[in-house]
Amino acid sequence: MTPQQTVLLTDRAWPDDSIERGILEDAGFSVVAGPADPAPVETIDALVAEHQPAAILTCWATVSAAAIASSAPLHVVARMGVGLDNIAVSAATDHGVQVTNVPDYCVAEVSDHAVGLALAWTRGLVTADRDVRAGRWNPAGARLRRLSNLTCGVIGYGRIGKATAAKLRALGARVVISDPHAPADTGLEVLSLDHLLATSDVVVLHAPLVPQTHHLIGERELALLPQDAFLINVSRGGLIDTTALLASLEAGHLGGAGLDVLEEEPTVPAELLTHPGVIVTPHIAFASDASIIDLRRSAAEEVVRVLHGEPAHYPCNTPSALSTGVSS
Repeated sequence: MTPQQTVLLTDRAWPDDSIERGILEDAGFSVVAGPADPAPVETIDALVAEHQPAAILTCWATVSAAAIASSAPLHVVARMGVGLDNIAVSAATDHGVQVTNVPDYCVAEVSDHAVGLALAWTRGLVTADRDVRAGRWNPAGARLRRLSNLTCGVIGYGRIGKATAAKLRALGARVVISDPHAPADTGLEVLSLDHLLATSDVVVLHAPLVPQTHHLIGERELALLPQDAFLINVSRGGLIDTTALLASLEAGHLGGAGLDVLEEEPTVPAELLTHPGVIVTPHIAFASDASIIDLRRSAAEEVVRVLHGEPAHYPCNTPSALSTGVSS
């Protein structure tokens, strides 16, 4: 009898693992779950070495090169999310391990969140609420803007960037984009990054975090923005140089920022908390009751497909030699 293959669920951002466990166990696999909160890399390495999984499902926990190399049966590492910065993709590729993600589960949510941050800034919603709660009723002091008079620059024109651009255009804003891989038929003005920054009142980041995009927005880029511009990041914290961001806010050049992600989560710099033009949410842009169910189901079903020898729906690498049960 063939030994039952194991799937390691490293962590999760929801109360239980019933959806994932149900799909995987119904398909004939054994499920081992790590702690709900992402454990240190050493703990994940040890879990992988101990249980020798054929698949790893990870939310936020790091799946290191050492972990990938230590499990001979490993076929697939599936990210329960979009970004891959917590997975050693190159190591997986070298060991013949498929890496997958779920790129389409939260398009509506993240684009809604980005537009919501833009509207909250133009209409002064968060600032006004803070003032009223503090006993200040000062409508004459509100600095409000008409979104349809503004230029909104979207950096990254994938699924989510495209949805954000469409929603901003529906609200009357002029939308420009910057993406080296943008298709020719976007119907939008495609600009260089520098040109977009120099001409946009609102900038929305929808780029992946890879070595080339780390600190994509730093001191030089922030200086290009018009006075009092608003910067939105609903992608990855590492896209923005936090030190440069704080300096620009302190100097009064950048008007504000809407940040769902930070470089050192969950640590929030005090300067962000006290700045009246900054809105911070706790990395929730992806979340809704519907999106989380879609994410969990899709990631688990992808694991089942790969372990059954079927092609992944959302492959993120081309393994050097697809695993046959023993890593190369």
